[in-house]
Amino acid sequence: MEWVVKVGGSLFPDDAIEFCKALVGKNAIVICGGGDLANKLREYDADIKFSDTAAHKTAILCMDILGMLVADKIDGAEAVYSVEDAKKVMVDGRLPILLPSRLFEYLDPLEHSWDVTSDSISVYIAWLLKSKILIVTNVDGIYDVDPSIDGAKLLKSINAKKLLNFSETSVDVNLPELLLEYNLDCYVVNGKFPKRAISLIEGKNSKCTFIRGENKPEVF
Repeated sequence: MEWVVKVGGSLFPDDAIEFCKALVGKNAIVICGGGDLANKLREYDADIKFSDTAAHKTAILCMDILGMLVADKIDGAEAVYSVEDAKKVMVDGRLPILLPSRLFEYLDPLEHSWDVTSDSISVYIAWLLKSKILIVTNVDGIYDVDPSIDGAKLLKSINAKKLLNFSETSVDVNLPELLLEYNLDCYVVNGKFPKRAISLIEGKNSKCTFIRGENKPEVF
């Protein structure tokens, strides 16, 4: 089974490029976050207030831009607009970096909100592909409190239902809801250490947070 690997925009440019270089030849489809471009757009939106649809679509275009730039710097990587082309590139032993804007011109499954970021978009694509999902950030995973606070503890695993009660983490606030809806598990790992992600892709243990998305009914 292939992996959908969402590379956080906070890693762009250097760490994102180096991380993706390490993924060439692996069983993975990369989706890049919108990074500072999307953050700037959010600032403009807070000031000017665009429509939710315009903000949503242009934020996805920010993902396209960073994905194309990352692909441009890596031999063996190719930016693609469709799932079909991504699979062809992967079969050829290269790394597909999926630019999601065209896909989301035809599919519109997610709320148009700043609560829905590239994390949620990547989860949806993983569900479409029946793939595993790996979220790559600039921290080691999910912490019990803000990781900048002394004594913050990295959580090795957490249920998505419990994660709903966290105010802010390294993933977007809508992600646990989608994991529960789609019955998907998720891993969160630090992209500054590519070997950690590769270990997970190869089925080995690694330093990360495992988010269980299984939504079992309660037993009374």
